[in-house]
This record gives sequence, C-alpha cells and structure tokens, in this order.
Amino acid sequence: MLALATDVPWWQRIVDFSSYGELLPLVRNSLIAGVLLALVGGLVGVFVMQRDLAFAVHGVSELSFAGASAALLLSIDVTLGAIIGSLVAAMAIGFLGSRARDRNSIIGVLMPFGLGLGVLALALYPGRAANKFGLLTGQIVAVDDARVGAMAAITVVVVGGLLFVWRPLTFASVDPEVAAARGVPTRALSFAFMLLLGLAVAMAVQVVGALLVLSLLITPAAAATRISASPVWVPVLAVIFAEVSAIGGILLALGASVPISPYITTISFVIYLVCRWLGRRRRQHGWVRRPSAVAGAVVG
Repeated sequence: MLALATDVPWWQRIVDFSSYGELLPLVRNSLIAGVLLALVGGLVGVFVMQRDLAFAVHGVSELSFAGASAALLLSIDVTLGAIIGSLVAAMAIGFLGSRARDRNSIIGVLMPFGLGLGVLALALYPGRAANKFGLLTGQIVAVDDARVGAMAAITVVVVGGLLFVWRPLTFASVDPEVAAARGVPTRALSFAFMLLLGLAVAMAVQVVGALLVLSLLITPAAAATRISASPVWVPVLAVIFAEVSAIGGILLALGASVPISPYITTISFVIYLVCRWLGRRRRQHGWVRRPSAVAGAVVG
C-alpha cells in the first residue's frame, strides 16, 4: 500500500491506481479470502436476519477481537485466538440466551467485556502498530497462505453445516413455535447455528476487522430481503451482494493508504440503499411476495 505523505492530496490517499499492476499480485490471498468470507457471510446473514441476531453478531465480534488480541500478545496464531473468542461468545449466548430479552442482556454484558480485554491486550503488545490496527479495521495484505487454508477449512465447516440443517433451521427461524410443536429440535438448532455464526465472525475479523463485521454478515442479507422474499433468491442475492462488496472493496483499497474496511462498508451500504429503493418501488406496484407465502413454502 502507498505510504502516507504530506504532499499527496487526500483523494489520492483514498483511490490511487498509479501502480495498480505491481500491487495486484500482493492481494491474491486477500481476494481468495474475500470470496470465501462473502460466501459464508451471505449464507449466515440470511439466518441472522430471520432470527433477529444482528446484535449478537456485534457481541460475538467483540469476543473474537479479544481472542485475536490475546493471541497476538502471546505470540500464537491470531486466527486460532479469534476462533476461540468467537466460540466462547457463541456458546455463552446459545446456552444463556434462550429468549430475545435475555440474549440482548447477555450480549450487552459481553460486548464491553470483550472490547476491554482486547484493548488491554493490544496496549500490552510491543509489536508493530499496524498489527494492532488491523484487528479492528482489517488489513489488505495480511492474509498469508496459512490463513487462507484456515479460512477455507472454516468455510467448508460452516457451509456444510448450514446445508445440513438448512430446511429445519429455516422452519425454526420463520415460525419457532410451530416448529417446536412439530418436533423440530429448535434449541439444538439454535445452539448449532450460534457455533456456525461464531466461526463466520472469526473469519470476518481476519479481513474487515472486529468493528465492521456487520458489513458482510448483515448488510448483504438485509439488502437481499428488501427486494425478495423468496427462500431461494434471498440467499443467492445475499451471497452476490457480499461478493461484490468484499472483492470490490479489496480492489479499490489496493492503491490506497487507508484501511480496507471503509471501501467494503461503503459498497455494501450503497447496495443496501439501492435495494431499499427498489424494494419500495416493488411494494408500490405489488410485486413482493407476502411473508405468509414464504412461511407456507418452508413448512410445505
């Protein structure tokens, strides 16, 4: 990335394609990681929206940040630390947060605790400041081969797990009371999904940082639900929107001297605004399927 210089105009620090061809090979691993993360984020985000777990994503990300920061301080694998922190938070929320009110209270307690631990670990870390900053806002060239391999393994686990429980999890998310009455193990599914969510958050921290995980785990799915209620098209659109945000953000940030996260979040937000506008137009013309029809399709 370009060095920050006082004689360089501010707009060239945001977008600069002067040496783009030389820098592009440096982000090969980041592009692969972005593709994997967008796939996971788009699919997980569908259930996050259905189950109203946007606040939980933020809470899990804080514990993931704490785990990654502690790993950095102890000179162990940062990815492992992020995974441990995410899974601890996911299990705590899954075990203790059976009701939405209880869950939000637990998340509200976990968030400042995790953020405080993470800040403490970073304050004690004697290494480069860029490593500290990257855990919060992401780093474009910090994804090495080992981290790509770990992210690929997590992708297989998360996507495979989602596909295995997709139908009952959708049923339990759309109408949990009816699902429980029909014998669907809603509590076990909820706990399993929280574990998958924890792994997805740990992946996202490696690319966009702990503070902006929502941009790939929430916004694409939220945008997709604005223009479709189809149980087929919503996950497809969510993955497409996440891929455009992740890959587009990485490519735009390549020649800049600022972190990657503003680019990903901006693209994701613009997509959401466009989908929100399109969704309003569709509702005005009566083109959107009613939620009851979607629930009926899932149950049937």
